[in-house]
Amino acid sequence: MSMLKRRAIYPGTFDPVTYGHLDVIRRASRIFDEVIVTVADSPSKKPLFSVEERLAMLRSVTRGIKGVQVDHCQELLVAYVRRKESRIVIRGLRMVSDFEYEFQMALTNRKLDDEIELIFMMPNEAYSFLSSSLIKEIAQLGADVSDFVPPLVARALKRVLKRRQLK
Repeated sequence: MSMLKRRAIYPGTFDPVTYGHLDVIRRASRIFDEVIVTVADSPSKKPLFSVEERLAMLRSVTRGIKGVQVDHCQELLVAYVRRKESRIVIRGLRMVSDFEYEFQMALTNRKLDDEIELIFMMPNEAYSFLSSSLIKEIAQLGADVSDFVPPLVARALKRVLKRRQLK
């Protein structure tokens, strides 16, 4: 007799992945059999890293977390979730300010497919103030970001920002 696996999708831009993201991924991996961390293109956000770079960083920093896969999504989230045979979407909430946007997205996705459930997870309070945008901004100003992102990501930020300065 085969048991149905509990599979959740954790979508985001992950530009770059932070310790807050990793906290949510680790905690979700303890709840679900499989967590698919899904990188969205998000061209409107003007990402610093390419999709390939974000995928590589995520694969590297999640390598030791059981049940975690990293993937790329170029379609409507509800279509992706259905294709991956899941019904669960995880979203991180850092602050109350995130809630309005996430609530709007949740209601829109529910209208598109009412069988998909959204689960909001808050990162550990030590990471609740982190955002990828903030980290990119302080890195561009030359600050040390090693308390906010894994070493691999900190090095990638330095490399990409240096490359941009040379252009």
